[in-house]
Amino acid sequence: MSANKTLIIETSAATRTASALRKLYFIRVAFSVTWVILVSLLAKTSFTAATILLVIYPLWDVVGTLLDVRANQGNGTSVTPQYVNLAISIITTLAVAFAIGKGVPAALIVFGAWALLTGLIQLVLGLKRRKELGGQWPMILSGGQSMLAGVSFIAMAHSPNMGIVNLAGYSAFGAFYYLLAAIRLGKKVKQVQAV
Repeated sequence: MSANKTLIIETSAATRTASALRKLYFIRVAFSVTWVILVSLLAKTSFTAATILLVIYPLWDVVGTLLDVRANQGNGTSVTPQYVNLAISIITTLAVAFAIGKGVPAALIVFGAWALLTGLIQLVLGLKRRKELGGQWPMILSGGQSMLAGVSFIAMAHSPNMGIVNLAGYSAFGAFYYLLAAIRLGKKVKQVQAV
């Protein structure tokens, strides 16, 4: 196979992956914004709603991670980090559902541990994808911030002012970073198509 043909195939695969990830990032933005609104409206007045919303958040990450794996299939990159993230998010969903029965502090500790671990994975993936796709600085920053947020959730879990509503800011920042990444990937797709 000629070098030009190989370059065209690799460019096409990168463009397909970047386009699929861009769509996924916009979907993640829509979910996070909706979740923040629902938490802000319902969490302080309904423990049941707060519980459901707290369990839904890591469950949604399971769905998002499966979509991420699908977007990366066939492009020659390892999806092992996504599968690790998938396992962590499934365990977290179950752990949050169990921990909320013991109280909000226990659920926040689980949520914090999850934010720390998945932030690390997001940071590693962002660094790896930066070389292949570009447009990953928002994901790198988001991964780092998620790790810091996880540590702070664990540290503040027993504070009397700490509640599920405090997680809304975490989700809002995540939406912002996904929006930035989607915009950057859109520029990358246009650059590759122009070549």
